[in-house]
Amino acid sequence: MNIQEWPRDILTRFEVARIVGARTLQISLGAPLLVKEQKDVTDPIKLAEEEFVAGKVPMTVRRTMPSGEKIVIDIKTSVKNWLDEHNGGIY
Repeated sequence: MNIQEWPRDILTRFEVARIVGARTLQISLGAPLLVKEQKDVTDPIKLAEEEFVAGKVPMTVRRTMPSGEKIVIDIKTSVKNWLDEHNGGIY
């Protein structure tokens, strides 16, 4: 596959790590949760992972291609595709 033909609805593992990491930081700084909070889960990393698995990621992913073109990734479709490929989990 030519790098220029990289699918726009597939996330890389680096993008997933960046999304979860950035959301973890937001949650730890007091951002409102987008999933129902459970009493036994207070770890910001676990909460960010739950939001990712639930498909409630309030972010945009912009990917810079080798040609310099910047493309915006459809996050909802990409997260769904990631979860399908990884059996419903992040890892």
